[in-house]
Amino acid sequence: MGVQQLRQHPELKDRLRTALQALGYETDDWVRVMMYRDAFAFIRELDPTKLDTLEISGGVQWRREFAFKSYRSTEYPGFDICNEVLRERFDLIIADQVFEHLKWPSRAARNVYAMLRPGGYFIIATPFLLRVHASPIDCNRWTETGLSFLLQEAGFAEDAIVTRSWGNRSCVKANFKRWPKAGFFGSLKNEANFPVMVWAYAQKPLEAAE
Repeated sequence: MGVQQLRQHPELKDRLRTALQALGYETDDWVRVMMYRDAFAFIRELDPTKLDTLEISGGVQWRREFAFKSYRSTEYPGFDICNEVLRERFDLIIADQVFEHLKWPSRAARNVYAMLRPGGYFIIATPFLLRVHASPIDCNRWTETGLSFLLQEAGFAEDAIVTRSWGNRSCVKANFKRWPKAGFFGSLKNEANFPVMVWAYAQKPLEAAE
């Protein structure tokens, strides 16, 4: 089965992915595996069938995993999160590997806050010990502490923010030249001083004004 055939028939790609996972082969990018496991568990606790969801520059991973009440994705440059706010309001907003590419991340975080309903959640995931990858630019890196401050500046209360990180030296080295899958042998051990991926969950207060 060739790469071109998989691109033309995404259902074949999904079936191959499922078969590989059944064999214990981790098909997600190594840098994202633990973040996805943690974030997916978080969303399941919220009950995705009740969530009107927005993904900033969305891919396939989140909408493939969940049957959200509704799902909308934006794409740059058609929608610029640094300078625009949608009229709709959402229960959940996801920004997966987006904020490192933004010129004005504080503005973007404030716009996310504005688009959340009271009590709504923001999930943000960004790389830390990862090589520069312009798409179209690469500007920012945050530790857990730094990501918390970014979200607080946007309006989220400190005690309404939960941060996480994961990484190890093997994963850092493996990503010097390529974007490897975890596969069979990618270690999922966490070395706290070598975070490859940093993510956070932030909730808008229930009493926030619309």
